[in-house]
Amino acid sequence: MKIGIIGAGHIGSALAGRLTSLGHSVAIANSRGPETLTDLAQETGATPVTTPETVRDAEIIVVTIPLKSIPDLPKNLFADVPASVPVIDTSNYYPLLRDGQIPELETGDLTESEWVQQHLGRPVVKVFNNIFAAQLASPGKPAGAPGRIALTVAGDEAAAKQKVMALVEELGYDAIDGGSLHESWRQQPGTPLYCTDLPADKVRRHLAELGTQRTPAQQAEFAANQAASEKQLQAQGVKL
Repeated sequence: MKIGIIGAGHIGSALAGRLTSLGHSVAIANSRGPETLTDLAQETGATPVTTPETVRDAEIIVVTIPLKSIPDLPKNLFADVPASVPVIDTSNYYPLLRDGQIPELETGDLTESEWVQQHLGRPVVKVFNNIFAAQLASPGKPAGAPGRIALTVAGDEAAAKQKVMALVEELGYDAIDGGSLHESWRQQPGTPLYCTDLPADKVRRHLAELGTQRTPAQQAEFAANQAASEKQLQAQGVKL
């Protein structure tokens, strides 16, 4: 397939390398221009392009930039992209370390990817946000192999979700239907499914235990978990 990746950070770079190794044609862009991606191109085999060029003739598009930068993407970026092309969102909300406070995300009424979807004006599928980039850069495992990681895939468009789930499986992970985009809070930071590299049975168990409607108590618990994690990372000097 022809896959466009918007964002050349940890996740974008990891996906570029893995997808080209599987035979896909990958175009990748960042905010600084294709001339800054020469080394990444040599490492991964991806083709550096401008952001508008990533979506041209793409069969899948991955948006993997800091959440705060979503509103800065070119307007009408997806105007000429067919509705059948899935758009993957990998974003996470880090108010302390990177994004600052986004009021719409503080109440819990919107999930991170619903907020992204609103800004893009395009349905998105949420995946790859809750696995460490270093893990994602390594080959996954065959179906049925011990230690195979399961990744939740959330979205509202059934056909797009199925196409993305097939890509997740190709990368060596069990793709688990994570429900609607409104239910994607279950794979956001602070939850039991965030960067815990669980197998399929445990992922399904957590999804069932969490339910589908986020309660005020869950919102408070997971926000507190995330705040504690961000403070720990900040103390370690980690920058996102």
